[in-house]
Amino acid sequence: MMKTPAITTAIGSLAQRVTRPMSRDKADTLLLLAACILILAPHAEHLPGWITLACGALLMWRGWITFRGNRMPPRWLLMPIAVLAMAGVYVTYKTFFGREAGVTMLVLLLAFKLLEMRARRDLFVVVFLGFFLMLTNFFYSQTIAAAVMMVTAVVLLLTAQLSFQYTGAAPPLKRRLALGALIVGLAIPLTLVLFILFPRIQGPLWGLPGDAQAGRTGLSDSMAPGNLSNLALSGEIAFRVRFIDPAPPKSKLYWRGPVLGNYDGRTWTPLQPRANAIRPIVVRPRGEPIRYQVTLEPNGRRWLFALGLPQATPQVANNPARITSDLQIVTRRPIDQRIRYDAASYIDFDLQPNESPDVLRSWLELPPGFNPRTLAFAARLRSRFNSEMEMINAVLGFFRTEKFSYTLEPPLLGQHAVDEFLFSTRAGFCEHYASAFVVLMRALDIPARVVTGYQGGEINHVDGFMTVRQSDAHAWAEVWLKDRGWVQVDPTAAVAPERIEKNLTSVIPPRLFGGLVTLDGGKNSWLSKLQGLRQNWDAVTNTWNQWVLNYTPDRQRSFIQSLGFDNADWRTLVALMFGLGATVMAIIAAPLVRDRQKINPADRMYLALCRQMARHGCSRASYEGPRAYCARLTGKNSPLASDKRAAAARFLDLYEAVRYGTLGTPDAAGKISPALVSQLKSLLAQCR
Repeated sequence: MMKTPAITTAIGSLAQRVTRPMSRDKADTLLLLAACILILAPHAEHLPGWITLACGALLMWRGWITFRGNRMPPRWLLMPIAVLAMAGVYVTYKTFFGREAGVTMLVLLLAFKLLEMRARRDLFVVVFLGFFLMLTNFFYSQTIAAAVMMVTAVVLLLTAQLSFQYTGAAPPLKRRLALGALIVGLAIPLTLVLFILFPRIQGPLWGLPGDAQAGRTGLSDSMAPGNLSNLALSGEIAFRVRFIDPAPPKSKLYWRGPVLGNYDGRTWTPLQPRANAIRPIVVRPRGEPIRYQVTLEPNGRRWLFALGLPQATPQVANNPARITSDLQIVTRRPIDQRIRYDAASYIDFDLQPNESPDVLRSWLELPPGFNPRTLAFAARLRSRFNSEMEMINAVLGFFRTEKFSYTLEPPLLGQHAVDEFLFSTRAGFCEHYASAFVVLMRALDIPARVVTGYQGGEINHVDGFMTVRQSDAHAWAEVWLKDRGWVQVDPTAAVAPERIEKNLTSVIPPRLFGGLVTLDGGKNSWLSKLQGLRQNWDAVTNTWNQWVLNYTPDRQRSFIQSLGFDNADWRTLVALMFGLGATVMAIIAAPLVRDRQKINPADRMYLALCRQMARHGCSRASYEGPRAYCARLTGKNSPLASDKRAAAARFLDLYEAVRYGTLGTPDAAGKISPALVSQLKSLLAQCR
């Protein structure tokens, strides 16, 4: 088919428009638009969907106007749209105040302001709004990636601001970007001084009272089939541990969390307060405690995790904690920010060996009408064995010798879940084994309960920290034995000992793409190399968390004291901050001042004369040389007095001879004759 002349002309026009060099104003505006998009992009994940769509439409509208060279939309069109957007904010948040509503208003303000940029003042408003919105991004994320993205946005926004300042030909974009990066680089030393020495306040820097919780998912205060197996699919970090003493073997790393005692036939929950009343904790520790430090990620819960028997209650700033009789460490308020606490724990101990019969009866309750086959099996065991330890070992032997399997994808269970698991499916995760074991123990008249938490952890050989992930979530059991108290029993170890002695991946290889691809975990596999890279990245992230996000007043005080200052109060910090800040600024400014272009003394006095004449209403035009300027200053329309005219004429004649003639040829050192400099100064004084 032959193309018509009209189509050919349209295609040619479009090609010519695309290949035509972009004008300076368009390029600068698009650069500013790109910087604003980089600033606003992180907000898209946290703002309502209609806000993201509205801002995207406004930015596309601005880009289309810039690219096409169209006029800005009139205010009578923007005003109703802005009013509708504000009304939408109020309907969404029921207020115009608070963090979420305030950030949303600023985002919309920046998007609308880009559509009414008509003067240089509007440009500065957009730039300052951009800088302010960068800070609000840290309300949501304070990771290394967020910081790098915001530094990039700062460089891009500074480059856009610089681009609008050039009145003549602008340098290439690459050079302008380098200048923007240089400005940011020059600010880094002073930023570090302020970060280290500026007096810190207690609490999170970016947290605001009454705002949304920042916790992430993790262990729950209930357990049902499937809860922990879902967590096992998550590689998210639960907490990190730095051992001060040698770490115990992995098989002893049980990080205790919620203790569950109520069972309704499917779900385990904590005992009611009446049955789990506060009572004295009686313990008999053995050996020496192991000291360590835990950095706990926010989870929105109230539990602190520790090994075995804590020697003392961990101290958390502004959030008191207590240890319950079943060794749960519970804080007063949910943990919505990353915290760090020191702990020391005994691995071997006896807990509550003198528990009262009333309390023990609450750990024997089973719901009526459930799991008849399990109850019958327990009756047979009770008839065969006399002691509690024999019955416990018999149950563990049953798990060990029968064809039980450890899997993340067990079959669904019905009403009699324990019966079906023990005698039909025989496939489950740790919560299945812990739940079935505790039900069997109670059916055998042995007080028992479920303990959830984390088991194990991975030592990062780069920084020496142990990383405990959500995939390490685990459930085990405790039984009460006479003269010994509560004794830990992990039935999972009878089925999959590798899970306890190594980690989950040693039993269940990791899979990708919904289980379609099973990864080989050999030493030389690409998975092993990938895990090495992950450890390096985890070490970098941990360093960021420890020294940047967790740079608390206590840590600041310890750091200052390590420098030899005994008194690390705010006066010392302020004095150090100003002293070191001034020193850093001097070091940065010295090469800039040294390398600055030196002005010839004659040129400096010529510029001074031009300023004096400008105050008299005789400003020099940018295109005028000394001779043309002299002619205008001494002309008929000059507002200068006759003596000033004569002095200005003699000054400009002498300056022309010095600057462009042979009279002012500099000596070997590049300096003009002092006599000529003195003569110029005298004439300049007469012009005042």
